[in-house]
Amino acid sequence: MALAERFDRLDALRGVAIVWMAVFHFCYDLNYFGFIRQNFYTDPLWTVQRACIVTLFLFCAGLSQAVALEQGQSWQRFWRRWAQIAGCAVLVSIGSSLMFPRSWISFGILHGIAVMLILARLLAPLKGGLWIAGLAAIVLPQLVQHPFFDTRWTNWVGLVTRKPVTEDFAPVLPWLGVVLWGMATGRWVLAQRRGWLADALPAAAAPLAVLGRWSLSFYRVHQPVLIGALMLVVALRR
Repeated sequence: MALAERFDRLDALRGVAIVWMAVFHFCYDLNYFGFIRQNFYTDPLWTVQRACIVTLFLFCAGLSQAVALEQGQSWQRFWRRWAQIAGCAVLVSIGSSLMFPRSWISFGILHGIAVMLILARLLAPLKGGLWIAGLAAIVLPQLVQHPFFDTRWTNWVGLVTRKPVTEDFAPVLPWLGVVLWGMATGRWVLAQRRGWLADALPAAAAPLAVLGRWSLSFYRVHQPVLIGALMLVVALRR
């Protein structure tokens, strides 16, 4: 398999996740600035959507790791990409602390991906055992909770007794299970002579594939753009 080979269908799937996330965030921003009135913290319309978006993102992350390992990605190249993700996570924490001093993001989706990619890479030798490890990661937080994990310094593990007050929270447990299942699925698909991943992408979905290739860059800029635009609208209305 060529090192530079890309799978347009995987990129498009990631593109779907990024578009869905952007729409969700735009609605959240509209609510924050008072254009709509919604409860993004308890209303199933929004909480279920968020869970689905995070699941899709992390499943794609697992699929991507399966492809990277199949293509022989070195640890050096892995760390270069990881540093970009971790850097963006730090920026999210800084930006959210300015907008939400009481509920800033200490361990959101990017923080979670940064940690879970390392764990997934280390667990990759399990091969078929990834399914079992993924199931264990998903089930464990339902069985084990302790107040020790309720602080900002420890809640990233996921064994919390209550959800922390924060604008985004994607702890290692149970979400590592989704990443591991994504990796296991990717390995299974690649073993079938690349199967679904290698099929041609419908022309109509090509823009999603392009967006999926630049998902981190899009993630980094979309909220500042959306928030800036809405702040301008608010200022003009005044």
